[in-house]
Amino acid sequence: MQNKAPLVPKAKQGADACDPREWEWVEASIWTDRMLTTLGNGVKGGKWFSLIDKVYAEKTLLAAWQRVAKNRGAAGVDKVSVNRFNGHASGYLKELREELHDGHFRPQPVRRVHIPKGGGKTRPLGIPTVKDRIVQTALKMVLEPIFENEFHPSSYGFRPGRGCKNALRKVDGLLKEGFTWVVDADLAGYFDSIPHERMLSRVQEQVSDGRVLDLLRLFVENDIVEGMQHWTPTRGTPQGAVISPLLANLYLHPLDKLVSEEYGARIIRYADDFVILCRNQREAMGALEVVQQWVTENGLTLHPDKTHVCDCNQSEQGFDFLGYHFSNGKRWVRKKSMTALRDKIRRKTPRNNGHSIKQTIEELNPMLRGWFYYFKHADPRTFSPIDGFVRRRLRSIARKHLKKNGGSGRCLNDHMLWPNSYFAELGLFTMREAHHALVRQPR
Repeated sequence: MQNKAPLVPKAKQGADACDPREWEWVEASIWTDRMLTTLGNGVKGGKWFSLIDKVYAEKTLLAAWQRVAKNRGAAGVDKVSVNRFNGHASGYLKELREELHDGHFRPQPVRRVHIPKGGGKTRPLGIPTVKDRIVQTALKMVLEPIFENEFHPSSYGFRPGRGCKNALRKVDGLLKEGFTWVVDADLAGYFDSIPHERMLSRVQEQVSDGRVLDLLRLFVENDIVEGMQHWTPTRGTPQGAVISPLLANLYLHPLDKLVSEEYGARIIRYADDFVILCRNQREAMGALEVVQQWVTENGLTLHPDKTHVCDCNQSEQGFDFLGYHFSNGKRWVRKKSMTALRDKIRRKTPRNNGHSIKQTIEELNPMLRGWFYYFKHADPRTFSPIDGFVRRRLRSIARKHLKKNGGSGRCLNDHMLWPNSYFAELGLFTMREAHHALVRQPR
């Protein structure tokens, strides 16, 4: 049976109405109509009490487990995978509920791994156990609407109903309106440097349930294991933890308000990546000073080499944001994103992979299609060179199948043996054709 649409918190700042769809994402077993009404009207004293019972409620833990199972992910330090947990889910969930109810729950250490992020660099990723991911998800389902009701509209990262495309659309619109002086800011190691006490104090401004706050503290100060190393962090929140994006947004929320409401500039933020769009250089330099002061006062650091002010009307200037490079009124794919794509294509098209051309194409297509539909607003000249690069890699594999030594699929004979039409017949997704199809669509 489907739950009826919940009531919606009152619109703020004089808005005439809220869209009910904005709150369809909440867990109805937790956020009942009555609670959402309270959220809209304002809770007594401005703080929420008695939330822990909603965290350990049977329906909450079951809903949290279903979300964790859907997201899958690797096993934590206990080596219990999602599949293994699923085999004993009812028993595990009962244990979790009892531990949370009795106040005996303690998270296990987070397993840290490093994932590539381009340029030979890596990003640390924390992997909690499946049990801990369930508890964090339950916490998030209880707390997220409280903070979502306050978050500024300039924030787009890891928020319900918002994403990269919304942020990019907003940037495009502001540039067209003449906000072409841009502060391109980069917070150095943001997720690893958030001060714990200040972050938890932001939570305490709206939540007074001591057991919920204690549970959050356990996760924030949880031990980390990497190989033979084992330590307790004094700052930061691990990337990969379910609760981290919500806490990271909460910590930067005052910056959103400061820049937008007090200074009056246009900030567009996606997690720790943000740009500030202004009408002139003076306003942009002033915004940078405001940000620098706030960042310093809040225990963070701006990356000196990656933070700058630029005039987007100048072809030699511009800024990177969410994979794109904005310059001279156009969107381009930033160099790092292009390099990352070519590296992925190379990994999927080794000459000795043992797969048929058709099978290789079937493995390539989802990645190529996904990349194109994210970057489809880039300058049209972006796509043909990528198509050519993919076909050269495929021709190189075809040469290997015919035991032709060497060659990179560039010579005329290779083009005659395996023309573009050959790959089209095998179903190869080509970005140039996809872009032409988009242009031909009626608006």
